[in-house]
Amino acid sequence: MKIQESAENYLEAILMIKEEKGVVRSIDIVRHMDFSKPSISRAMSLLRENGYITVDKEGHIELTTSGMEIASRIYERHRWLTQWLTKLGVSPEVAAADACRMEHDISAETFQKLKEHISGLTPDPL
Repeated sequence: MKIQESAENYLEAILMIKEEKGVVRSIDIVRHMDFSKPSISRAMSLLRENGYITVDKEGHIELTTSGMEIASRIYERHRWLTQWLTKLGVSPEVAAADACRMEHDISAETFQKLKEHISGLTPDPL
């Protein structure tokens, strides 16, 4: 199933916040993505309806197995592509922004080949 780019961005943000803070609430996503509270509320509702997240009674957001699979894939791509572009001489800010756009459209095959190439260029790619 093809998931929309915006949903991938929300799932990736949830994963990043979880790794940083240990817990994720809607307000954390608002701050991280710089979107309005109503926009985040609507997005979380859709992600919950589609089985990508759960929200407990305290408002803590957790990725489901399918949500984690998507978030992990996108976040891995983001990290690898950002690092690769930075090593090519692109500024970290531009590299991160470009990686964010690229991570959604690149095929699994192309990403795997890029990853193999990047790994061969540096002893510690990440």
